[in-house]
Amino acid sequence: MREVEQAAARAGRLRQPEQRADLGRSGARRLLALHDEVVADVAGAGRPLLVDVPMQGPDLPEPLVRARELAPGAEMLARFHGGLAAGAAAMLDGRLDVSFGRFAGLPADVRARLAQVPVRLQPLAVLLPRDHPLAELDAVPLGALAAFPLDVMAGNAGTREWSDLGERLAEAFGLRLARPHAAPEGAAEMGHYLRRHREPVLASVGIGGIPGAVNRPLAEPVPLGLQNLVHPKGLRHPGLAALGRARHWLRRPPGSWLPEADEALVPLED
Repeated sequence: MREVEQAAARAGRLRQPEQRADLGRSGARRLLALHDEVVADVAGAGRPLLVDVPMQGPDLPEPLVRARELAPGAEMLARFHGGLAAGAAAMLDGRLDVSFGRFAGLPADVRARLAQVPVRLQPLAVLLPRDHPLAELDAVPLGALAAFPLDVMAGNAGTREWSDLGERLAEAFGLRLARPHAAPEGAAEMGHYLRRHREPVLASVGIGGIPGAVNRPLAEPVPLGLQNLVHPKGLRHPGLAALGRARHWLRRPPGSWLPEADEALVPLED
């Protein structure tokens, strides 16, 4: 028995230097991680936060406007990349910090490298030429929309997440999809696009300022799109925290529709 105790004691003495070495390496790793965090915070605070906006024009998205009010000392600059798919590519290349759009519509390998915060549940609508038969309605029932091909901008690779939403909507309610067309850029070109193709274009409620066009909400039921604030994982900047505090409009109307992939990202209501 005494020999066993002596052997155990010797083994304990032998392990002590190894344990001290392990603790030393662990402490060094923690110090390096803390150093990286401090450098990231200092670097982030000293440079502008590049924020993608969904449309070109004089009006900025409300979360950006509100974030500038919440963090007046943090510089935030608006950029336009044309959609979250395009914005995600720019973020992963280091050319952009933040974008807004439908996170669930991005490919899985892209989502794995990005972080997201739900910002807004947007009722969906259609853009129509003023003389389109559906333009006479205050709201367009999905059953009435089924009589016309729905344009989900499938020809625009930069808004692939939006086209995916339209495809899910069409599948759920038996809608026909329009064939892809070359996508327009800017309000004037969108007006020309609508006059030329005359197909309802999937949009969000409130999108306007397009010559010769009207925006009509969809109904029966009300379909929704989830807008997320998206940024690279590990990004730190005081403006980013302000953007996160500026989220709003996440309450869901009764009887509305949202794709399952988006449902999983919506926080439970209090």
